[in-house]
Amino acid sequence: MARKPLVALVGRPNVGKSMMFNRLVGERLAVTNPIPGTTRDRLVGIFDWRGIVFDVVDTGGIEIYQPKGTRDENPLKEGSIEFVPQIKAQAMIAIQDADIIILMVDGIQGVTAADQEIAEILRRTKKPIFVAANKADHQTHNASAVEFYGLGVGEVYPVSAIHGLGVGDLLESVADAAEAMFPELAHIKYNEFGEEERESWLRISIVGRPNVGKSSLTNRLLGEERVIVSPVAGTTRDAIDSDIMYHGEKVTLIDTAGIRKRGKIVPGVEKFSVLRAMKAIDRSDVALLLIDAIEGITDQDQHIAGYILEAGKSIVLVINKWDAVEKDNQTFLDFQAEIRKRFDFLPDAPIIYISALTGQRIHEVLETAKEVYEGRYRRVQTSEVNRLLRDAMHKHPAPTMGGQRLKIFYGSQVRVAPPVFLFHVNDPGLVHFTYRRFLENQFREVYPFAGTPIRMSFRSRDQDDDK
Repeated sequence: MARKPLVALVGRPNVGKSMMFNRLVGERLAVTNPIPGTTRDRLVGIFDWRGIVFDVVDTGGIEIYQPKGTRDENPLKEGSIEFVPQIKAQAMIAIQDADIIILMVDGIQGVTAADQEIAEILRRTKKPIFVAANKADHQTHNASAVEFYGLGVGEVYPVSAIHGLGVGDLLESVADAAEAMFPELAHIKYNEFGEEERESWLRISIVGRPNVGKSSLTNRLLGEERVIVSPVAGTTRDAIDSDIMYHGEKVTLIDTAGIRKRGKIVPGVEKFSVLRAMKAIDRSDVALLLIDAIEGITDQDQHIAGYILEAGKSIVLVINKWDAVEKDNQTFLDFQAEIRKRFDFLPDAPIIYISALTGQRIHEVLETAKEVYEGRYRRVQTSEVNRLLRDAMHKHPAPTMGGQRLKIFYGSQVRVAPPVFLFHVNDPGLVHFTYRRFLENQFREVYPFAGTPIRMSFRSRDQDDDK
């Protein structure tokens, strides 16, 4: 599969990089906010222009000077000042990886010392660079954009990321540069997913409450500092996708923002971050629910697990910081019993005890997620479904309600991911939830659907006739 050209959006804080990113990818993937420092990690998406599909990476603002003064006087509020060196490091990695660079500047403020120093960094890359003078919503701003030619890094394009003005002209030049660098791009056809051929691969979302070690686990699995890690809760605000190869197969890891209790979610940036974490669960196959072994299981952990189950996703319970727990001969058994009690509504979810900090049992994470993923796509032949059904009904006859007994004529598996079984019965109203649970448990005893919800649908003969 040919590599897509990578475009990096770089610049100082609060010049509209995230707004431009959202404009290119066509949806609100990046959190945008007038507070400088909102984007802290590299966020990758795709966009299509002139038949060419690009990867685009949004970066945290490159803060050249460490601002002086008290925190209240600092323009980097909400704790972002603590992450300036790491934000800069992430942006520098993106510049190194990129094929084409778009330098975002503020067309209203004009050239700043920070713009000049960033331009000096970019000149040394010897890569195609385009200057996007953002916030050019009026003709006067278009004229003032000329001064950015003084940066000496490339052609200047007055644009408005929020309204889309001038973006097309910018992308035409980006596409020209891409075709010059990769002549083979003109012959590649992509589908709606931005790939030459849509493939099915394991997508894992890493979710949990704030500060339970999600980013640390992501970095440990990636083998690099791909996501900013900090003891400050709420460091990760966007859902970050990273691709790795595991036993020769592609796996996508999605690190997410911590999911707080609804009443504790601060409106604004944090609210969007939590919603994005929920969307990350929706587009994953397997969710790793991280639980802090020191703090123990909380109601919020149960709420997150419930959402994963409702979304029809498979789940693995990952107990992090297990190395920091004082143990005796009973510690593990007591914790295990507490988990089974608090998560009794989960479909026999696997449990792993790890330390993202030390790497203890990290190898089990992807192994277990892969096993759960395979079960998620497992198909049971119709003959086997009906054999299991007969054995179950022999072991526990169908219930009677109002003098009428439930009759199950036959069943089949009609869907995977998650598995869905359809049973044809005389009256769906006779199916009690306890008997539904009994049938599900009988299937789980024979087939490894661990951590994966099973859907069971009951349809009457009348419904079959109507269909």
